[in-house]
Amino acid sequence: MRRSLACATAAVLAAGAFAVPARAATPSTSLKVAYGYAWPDGKGHLRIVPKSATLVKEQGFLGYRLKSVAGAKEVRLDYTRAAVGRVTVACDLKETEGQVALDAKGLGRTRCKPADLAASLGSGATPMRVEYRDGRAVRVNEILISNWPNSRTARGTIQRVDDRTVLFATGGKTYKLGYSYMMYFYRTTARCTDGWLAGRPVSADRNGLGTRACDAEDLTRALRSVRHPVLAKLRYSPETGGVDEVWEVYGDA
Repeated sequence: MRRSLACATAAVLAAGAFAVPARAATPSTSLKVAYGYAWPDGKGHLRIVPKSATLVKEQGFLGYRLKSVAGAKEVRLDYTRAAVGRVTVACDLKETEGQVALDAKGLGRTRCKPADLAASLGSGATPMRVEYRDGRAVRVNEILISNWPNSRTARGTIQRVDDRTVLFATGGKTYKLGYSYMMYFYRTTARCTDGWLAGRPVSADRNGLGTRACDAEDLTRALRSVRHPVLAKLRYSPETGGVDEVWEVYGDA
């Protein structure tokens, strides 16, 4: 749903922008607010790095532009008791299918359950506004993105965090990345189920990059076989915190 939600509305999102603060202080409560791309982080939990948010309005459609905030720290939240508002017109839809449900602030207004949010998060980066207190999300609203960030490609080292998350070190920086819904893993090995760099590079090109197309589960399985960072090439998005493609690299191919 991630990229298609953005595409469904990007054509009508443009001028007429006005700023919305990334964090809103409420004098009478200790609630905090974070905008950003949420990722699943264990059962009933999500993680999100707060970003600044600008709401863009045109022809009745609303969407957000998110920008990184220097020094922003990832927040992990329990959402099992949160009120959930989705941008789809029904809770069980994966895509907007050309219809969106937004309130006047561009927040998803279809009332859903935490289980519906879990299904949405399972597809990858989910743009959200989250109200939270003491490690618990109180209200979660999906939002639409006016301009989905482009991916970039780089080589570096990759290391498993959990079955859906990796650390990617490249150019002197380390990124925490979650699997996107379109994840592909290209192997140098004979089989998708082989360990990392197992056997001869029978599926590598002249640059040592894997050519055998495999899936996210194969990447998870391969990374479980190594305890140290391994060389790889990634197509990823630092802005959303997602990875779309991973190439296994065989240095002597």
